[in-house]
Amino acid sequence: MYHVFLAIAIGGELLGTTFLKYTEGFTKLVPSLVTIVSYSICFYCFSRALEHINLSFAYALWSGLGIVVSTLLSVFLFKEGITMAGIFGIMLILAGVVVLNLFGTPR
Repeated sequence: MYHVFLAIAIGGELLGTTFLKYTEGFTKLVPSLVTIVSYSICFYCFSRALEHINLSFAYALWSGLGIVVSTLLSVFLFKEGITMAGIFGIMLILAGVVVLNLFGTPR
């Protein structure tokens, strides 16, 4: 059940981050409300997940997936560019998340 909370937290963070781009500095009401509600759900679910999941595991997964998916959204949805160095950096982040999840936390 707590993995579901973590998944919802990750989804909420991604939705909030995506709509943050549309708020135009919180001058647009609907995207601003979506951002605020999404982040509220995100942090609530993340705190519930942390009741039974190690912080290091949960945060690595939450932030790592957030970075990777946000980067993909920026490239494909918002048509923002990314360099080869940026792609390499994303690969390093993914590798770090995998290493931390496999070897960094006692089960």
